[in-house]
Amino acid sequence: MTNMLPPPEPARIQWAAEQAEALRTEVHRALVGQQEVVGQVLAAFLAGGHVLLEGVPGLGKTLLVRALATTFRGNFARIQFTPDLMPSDVMGHAMWDMKSEQFHLRKGPVFTNLLLADEVNRAPAKTQAALLEVMQEQQVSLEGRTMTVEAPFMVLATQNPIEQEGTYPLPEAQLDRFLLKVHMGYPDASEEIAMVRQVTAGTVGDALRVDGVRPLMGALEVLELQRLSASVRVDDAVLDYAVRVVRATRQWPGITIGAGPRGAIALVRVVRAQALLDGRDYATPDDVKSMALPVLRHRLQRSPETEIEGLGPDDLLQAILAKVPAPRA
Repeated sequence: MTNMLPPPEPARIQWAAEQAEALRTEVHRALVGQQEVVGQVLAAFLAGGHVLLEGVPGLGKTLLVRALATTFRGNFARIQFTPDLMPSDVMGHAMWDMKSEQFHLRKGPVFTNLLLADEVNRAPAKTQAALLEVMQEQQVSLEGRTMTVEAPFMVLATQNPIEQEGTYPLPEAQLDRFLLKVHMGYPDASEEIAMVRQVTAGTVGDALRVDGVRPLMGALEVLELQRLSASVRVDDAVLDYAVRVVRATRQWPGITIGAGPRGAIALVRVVRAQALLDGRDYATPDDVKSMALPVLRHRLQRSPETEIEGLGPDDLLQAILAKVPAPRA
């Protein structure tokens, strides 16, 4: 076995799975459908990683984040990214105090537990880069001082894939900081009917309603869930399979730049979280298959020929998963 941490007690695994299921239930009090999306976001939450949520307007990306924040008795902050947003609006800045005749640091909204970076691709690169340090190192360098952001810390960023005017694509270095890139698609017919019924019943206006969501846990409980996730066993064969899938992206036809070692690390981290969500203290090859797309789709660069053919990152990853042999149980 490659896992150096002792396996958790079965009772603790059962407790963690029940807590995760309770979180899922509460989120769905506000958000109808999107079962797979919610599961992937919860897996990133347990793995202590960041999520980039992508989808057309009106699907509930912001509602999902607000519902998750409501289940957590920690601090939540939202930044609406715009072209005129400055790095100091994210990190904070020094203010001159007339009384004391001294500069005082005013912390920005990034000093929180859950941060919603709404429409993150609307801000220029300089402002986007303000998130790089805190996403990677959970600290902020401000006016010559380094300040730690308290754990747990998670960035959930949203972006609209169809708008190009007035947007600034995230650079590859920042995309790599996100544990998952989650695609949110249209709901099916029954889910859309239920959604419209729930949102319009006795409601004036179109405000996002999360009043039915209950807070379930604080920072200590979340940190314990993340600790249990990190202790899930990953057999050598499963770890080898995850690495082989990632390495295959570097030689695959149609991919000019594949996923680096950080992609393999991210895949194993989220595979552990997925196993915990399913109530297991061990990971399986199916966990690797289920999480490979959200973990790797934003870490690939396609060749121009592949783009002309209309093949997306998910198409290429599906082909890789079909080709790379999985270990037998």
